[in-house]
Amino acid sequence: MADRREFIKGIFGGIALAGLSSLPIDLFAKEDMTRLTILHTNDVHSRIDPFPPNDPKYPNMGGVARRAALIKKIRSTEKNVLLLDAGDIFQGTPYFNLYGGELEFKLMSEMGYDASTLGNHDFDNGIDGLVKQMPNMNFPFLNANYSFNDTLLENKVNEYKIFRRGNLQIGVFGIGIELRGLVDPKLTGNILYNDPLVNANRISTLLKNEEKCDLVICLSHLGYKYNDKKVSDSVLAKESSNIDLIIGGHTHTFLDEPTLIINKDGKEVLIAQVGWAGIKLGRIDYYFDSKKRKKDLMLSTVKISENTIGL
Repeated sequence: MADRREFIKGIFGGIALAGLSSLPIDLFAKEDMTRLTILHTNDVHSRIDPFPPNDPKYPNMGGVARRAALIKKIRSTEKNVLLLDAGDIFQGTPYFNLYGGELEFKLMSEMGYDASTLGNHDFDNGIDGLVKQMPNMNFPFLNANYSFNDTLLENKVNEYKIFRRGNLQIGVFGIGIELRGLVDPKLTGNILYNDPLVNANRISTLLKNEEKCDLVICLSHLGYKYNDKKVSDSVLAKESSNIDLIIGGHTHTFLDEPTLIINKDGKEVLIAQVGWAGIKLGRIDYYFDSKKRKKDLMLSTVKISENTIGL
């Protein structure tokens, strides 16, 4: 245990940021507006270290220490920040095999994640393995379309959470993919999968109309888009009524900027996803006027590499 504590300290120690001039942020000042900064990841898959320099696809990219330093730098200049994840925190490196998710949860907590949804790989050690590691996290799991009755996760996962940043109220909820066919049923026990479209609209309507949220965000592990009729983020966006932003995962889709889709009420919905393995950090800045109406939007993704932060 002591070795793991020292490892976590080492991950966050001694990081010096280079100039962040590559970030297309702060291009103009809006003194009469409130800026909300959404930072997001997905499908990190236990990638603690950067990819090796000789990796054929992602040489020297990623790494928790670099991401942590970048997040810290952004928080030092922005007052209203939410840091969110769209699931599949676990599985993919020996860290998960050795520590069962303890390290991932502790590092995300150190970075100050506000919420995550559940991905299919987060059940790779079973419900009991996931619950065992939950004391190591200080952020909630959100899911509105799984039923956890009669499982160890009962009362441990919330459908949604409301965050306050400045004068804004932001509702965040989670939606998960069907686990059947992806995860051994022995690992998921009595978890029931319920219609993601019905439940996403149920919760988003509650957040927008009853809770009076200024922004509604869905953390989705459905996947970006499929060639068949399988429910995806693209389908969800079209069939939604009150979702402003879908932060997605599962398909490891690298979107340089969010996709804009018009929902069934003729309103805009953004879909964001930043690939996998912590290679990129997504950033979306919303600007609200004094009446808390969305007026402007700035979008960027930041590639996490030695050049980004001078390591």
